[in-house]
Amino acid sequence: MPQLTYLEAIRQGIWEEMERDPTVFCLGEDIGIYGGAFKITDGFIDRFGAERVLDTPIAESAIVGAAFGASLTGMRPVAEFQFMDFIGCAFNQISNVVAKAHYLWGAPAPLVLRGPSGGYVHGGPFHSQNPEMWFVHNPGLKVVCPATPYDAKGLIKASIRDNNPVIFFEHKYLYRRIKEEVPEGDYVVPIGKARVAREGTHLSVITYAALVHSALEAADLLAKEGIDLEVLDLRTVAPLDRAAIVQTVKKTNKVIVLHEHARTGGLAGEIAAIINEEAFDDLDGPIVRIAGLDSAVPFSPPQEKFYLPKVSDIVQEARKLKAY
Repeated sequence: MPQLTYLEAIRQGIWEEMERDPTVFCLGEDIGIYGGAFKITDGFIDRFGAERVLDTPIAESAIVGAAFGASLTGMRPVAEFQFMDFIGCAFNQISNVVAKAHYLWGAPAPLVLRGPSGGYVHGGPFHSQNPEMWFVHNPGLKVVCPATPYDAKGLIKASIRDNNPVIFFEHKYLYRRIKEEVPEGDYVVPIGKARVAREGTHLSVITYAALVHSALEAADLLAKEGIDLEVLDLRTVAPLDRAAIVQTVKKTNKVIVLHEHARTGGLAGEIAAIINEEAFDDLDGPIVRIAGLDSAVPFSPPQEKFYLPKVSDIVQEARKLKAY
C-alpha cells in the first residue's frame, strides 16, 4: 500500500468521490486554478472542469448558501473554507438553515463543509482556532475531526456519501507532517465510531485530531516508567461514540480527556458528564481535563506553546492520576 500524507489522503478521497459520483462538486475560494490555499484541490479543475470546481467570491455565507441550495436539488457539494476560523461568517446559514433542513422538511442535505483548523503552526488568533464546539452543540450537524491519513480519507468519503450535513475539520498541523499506508481501493470509515489508537490498562486518554499523536507520544514515554496508557481517538465529535467512551473507562478506571480548544464549555465537560451518567462506579480517580486556555490563540510561538496542550502536560497529569 502507498504511504500518503494526511493532506494527500483527503485530496485522494475527494477526487475518488468525484470520479465515482457526478453529483459531487467542489466550491470555495481559490480552489480552481490556484488549487486551494493548501493545495487540496490542485489539478481538480483540469480533470473535472470549471463546472465542478467552482471558484467563489470571498463570502463564506454565500458559499454555504449556494452549497445548501445545490444539496436540495440532489447534488453533493463539498465546500472549502480557506481556514475554518472564518466559518463563523456563515454561522447563520449553517445553524439556522442547513442544520434544520431535515427537522423542518424531512429534506436530505448532503453537503460537506471542510477546511483547515487548529494550532501549533503559529497562525495567530484568526488562523489557529478549533471551532468544532460551535457546531457540536447544534443538532442536525455531524462534526468530523480525523487524526490519521487512513481515517481522513475514509471519513471524507463517508461524509460526502452521507445524506446529512457534515462539517469536516482538517488539522493543518497534520497536513504534511504524518504519513501512513492507505489502501488504494475504495473504503469508508463510519461516522460516529471511535477507535482505540493504543491499547492500555492503567488509564485512558480520550482525544481526537492532532492531540491523538501527542497522546501516543506521551504513552511511549510513560511506558518506560511502567505506566500503560490507552488512547481513544474519537474521530467524530458529533455524534460521540458514547459506547467507546464508557468501554475504555470500564477497562482502565481512570481517564484524561484531552482537547485543543478552550477548556470552558469544551468537549471534555460533555464527556465527563457521559462518564458520570454511565460509568461513575467504574472510576478509581477524578476525571482530568487537559485543554487549551480560555484565551485567543496567541501568535507568539512561546505564548502559543504555553497556551496549547503539550506532551509534557499529558505525562505530568498521567503520573498524578496513576498514583491517585
